[in-house]
Amino acid sequence: MVTSFTPYAALSGGVLIGLSAILLMWSLGRIMGATGILEGFIFPKNLDNWSWRAATLLGMALAPLIIYQVSGNFPSIQIPISTGMLVIGAFIVGVGVTLGSGCTSGHGVCGMARFSPRSIAATVTFMATTAITIYIIRHVLGA
Repeated sequence: MVTSFTPYAALSGGVLIGLSAILLMWSLGRIMGATGILEGFIFPKNLDNWSWRAATLLGMALAPLIIYQVSGNFPSIQIPISTGMLVIGAFIVGVGVTLGSGCTSGHGVCGMARFSPRSIAATVTFMATTAITIYIIRHVLGA
């Protein structure tokens, strides 16, 4: 398995995620955690709370179209696993998000920026788990 690392695309994406987190905190005083935004969209507490979440999710969904308008190409996405594996992975992520009280964007971007001990512990945990998983898949299983 070959991983294509594109530093400029990664840097651009990181800058845009960071700017969006800063703008959301500055404008609404809210933390940019993707699963928290999705949860509040599905189970809204009030209409004001729902509308900014809907706008954020719409922006996420429209991003590929914006990229197409700017570059003339859709982002290349390759998913080298089956639909069943995607469903299992989504379930595992859902359990992790629930047990970890947030997702990678909430803990890794916003929580780390606030020096939250819980977010630091969560980020260290998911980064270590990722490194171990990749090592096992690539070097132990040979995939």
